[in-house]
Amino acid sequence: MEPQTVDNETYMNWELLRFTTAGSVDDGKSTLIGRLLYDSKAIFEDQYEAIEHSSRARGEEQVNLALLTDGLRAEREQGITIDVAYRYFATPRRKFIIADTPGHIQYTRNMVTGASTANLALILVDARKGVIEQTCRHAVIASLLKIPHVVLCVNKMDLVDYRQETFEAIRKRFEEFTAELDLQDIHAIPISALQGDNVVDRSARMPWYQGPTLLYLLETIHIAGDQNHLELRFPVQYVIRPQSQAYHDFRGYAGRIAGGQVQPGQEVRILPTGLSSRVRTVESYEGAQEVAGPPQSVALTLEDDIDIGRGDMIVDPLNEPEVTREVDAMLCWFSEKPLQKGGRYLLQHTTRTTQAVLKEVHYKLNINTLEKETDEPQVRMNDIASITVRTAQPICVDKYRRNRQTGSFILIDEATNGTVAACMIG
Repeated sequence: MEPQTVDNETYMNWELLRFTTAGSVDDGKSTLIGRLLYDSKAIFEDQYEAIEHSSRARGEEQVNLALLTDGLRAEREQGITIDVAYRYFATPRRKFIIADTPGHIQYTRNMVTGASTANLALILVDARKGVIEQTCRHAVIASLLKIPHVVLCVNKMDLVDYRQETFEAIRKRFEEFTAELDLQDIHAIPISALQGDNVVDRSARMPWYQGPTLLYLLETIHIAGDQNHLELRFPVQYVIRPQSQAYHDFRGYAGRIAGGQVQPGQEVRILPTGLSSRVRTVESYEGAQEVAGPPQSVALTLEDDIDIGRGDMIVDPLNEPEVTREVDAMLCWFSEKPLQKGGRYLLQHTTRTTQAVLKEVHYKLNINTLEKETDEPQVRMNDIASITVRTAQPICVDKYRRNRQTGSFILIDEATNGTVAACMIG
């Protein structure tokens, strides 16, 4: 089979949907992605032949579509997902980036990494098992990461004879649990990734389900409002000074727009100094732009000569972020070494890196009950907790729901330079 192709201009004008898959072990995440790629004709014939050969070598009766995403040798040998696997495909309506994240509890940190930029989360449930602890954990993480859309895929419906009552019971249980979470847009679809029911094509074996297929929902779900297009947030990454005869006086501030829009003549404020200026030009690889927005990478030139460096932020003076040295956040701990109250870390927020001290651990969240454990909780790998950190330099922050880029940061171990936590500002 040949994958669908389109011209580059059309491809670049499509909306990009980033989505992540999450579920317990053997819920069928990798098989579902393989089915999406196969049925939407997004894989090449030689790729299909390769997994067909691998399936035969493993003694399997059917082609194992999960092998399209389980790329690590250990994943194929154990039949599980360990690392985050990214896959790209497109249909005539939209282009997609998929993050296939692990289901094991010890890889929760991998799920947080894969889901941090997602517009949508696919949470898979085995129809035979229903909602289990891992389902709850994944729903909580989706809530913490403020993923705008959640799709509950009740998989393996073929193993429960496609019974409507089984699907409805699982959906009701999931809705009861998520009623206490900050999830805004939830959909539920009964599917069989192995057989292809309701993935790309509508299932004739579940006539009682009148909703959209999974692919149709992914193609049509509204994501234009997921980005903050109102409040300008431009973290400066690099100061461009060519030092050439042709551009002797050029000074541009390069970075990626994290929110809002910017255009020539617009009044802006530089934080944390509080100085003001106006935008002279908005430069990009394609040339000068009349207007730019997230997630474009551009270089701004200003009308005034102001001392601006990496880590500073150019913002809308009418909608400024908070400039602070003390931040409350929800933390997902990545390190095997437990979190230490009073511990010193490097804090990276947008383009600014500064030293920070963990001032307080308020509570640890019990994923199963959503109770807050406040009696001097010990925060270990994959735990989620509420903390306060104090930074050596001021940082410009928003609430995570307001802006996912300026509302998050990571903590780094100074000794190993390893990322030990991802944090969402409350």
